Amino acid sequence: MSSIHLLTDDISNKIAAGEVIERPASVVKELVENALDAGAKKITVRVEHAGTRLIMVSDNGCGMDQDDAVLCFEPHATSKIRTAEDLEKIITFGFRGEAMPSIASVARVTLKTRQAESQEGTCVVINGGNLVSALPTGCAPGTEMIVKDLFFNVPARRKFLKSQATEERHIVDVVTVISLAHPEVAFELFSDNRSILMSPACSKLLPRIKDVFGREIADAMVPVNLEAGAFRISGFITKRGVTRPSRSDQRIFVNERPVDALPVYRGIRDGCGPMLDKGRYHPTVLFIEMPPEFVDVNVHPAKREVRFRNEYELARCVKAAVESALRSAEEVYPFPDVPAAKATPFHLPEQFMSGRTEPDAPVAIPEPHDDLSQIQDAPEMPPQDFLRIWNNPA
Repeated sequence: MSSIHLLTDDISNKIAAGEVIERPASVVKELVENALDAGAKKITVRVEHAGTRLIMVSDNGCGMDQDDAVLCFEPHATSKIRTAEDLEKIITFGFRGEAMPSIASVARVTLKTRQAESQEGTCVVINGGNLVSALPTGCAPGTEMIVKDLFFNVPARRKFLKSQATEERHIVDVVTVISLAHPEVAFELFSDNRSILMSPACSKLLPRIKDVFGREIADAMVPVNLEAGAFRISGFITKRGVTRPSRSDQRIFVNERPVDALPVYRGIRDGCGPMLDKGRYHPTVLFIEMPPEFVDVNVHPAKREVRFRNEYELARCVKAAVESALRSAEEVYPFPDVPAAKATPFHLPEQFMSGRTEPDAPVAIPEPHDDLSQIQDAPEMPPQDFLRIWNNPA
């Protein structure tokens, strides 16, 4: 009897979900990226109990018709690619067709969607990967995805989730990072009815940096700009002296996709030079544009890890861009403004005068650039007199 057998679709989907959906933040990431791919200009995220009880992502994107609303939950169903050659020129966030079926296989899902030109929308209900219903419904144009009871049928995965505070922090990180790459899109994030992020759409990046990092970091940012060969590097980095003890405030985007890219981190570090203390990092928001065929995003299910065709050249360009930005900042702001020193009178103790200077005569600290040659030497004192006064100060 054969010992090898095919896995059922239910088990296969749960295994696939384990690779794509690691925690509630993974669900938020996939749904927000889908909204961006749909052309949304406003995205609202609501979570309860750090996403384990409820995740709701609504957008005003293009929406789907009834057929696509059902088909999107089938494994490897996607509108992003059609041929193997398309993998070399991916410009969308999603492309594998794994996220929606993975989410639906480990949660209770309700999808409401409508295209702007349609009179009615579609409501699809799926429970643990099983289609419950797909019916017409009234809803606003766009898409609303409701995910409840995440991992309800995978208790082992639910058991290994971290604390509610930790899982919420991962969700906040996902939304804020994606929002940095799309200042033209309005983002709202609510956790247990608390407003975490309210960032309106804006035409420039700095207001979004202020919403995410705060005024102190935003005010310390200087622009980064460099075009070299196939690379176009832009963004912001803080001036020298404004650093943080971790790299968590360094945000890298390749073709608008948030990534962890060691060659880029290395280029930033080298560009800051030897004056940067070990263990300190400049908050950075860096965008790198390159031809899609120069980067492989099909490395890991989470899509945060990527490979570059020429890592050395990329690191060299990033270093040059950062060096130029910091150098320009130093030329504009060479030193902080310090008020000029003023003459401040003070009095030496009477016993130090030895009768040669009036006890109450003030001695002024010279103004900067005074002729020091005009300043009289302090009166000399025999060593024995000094020791006597030192031992008997009163």
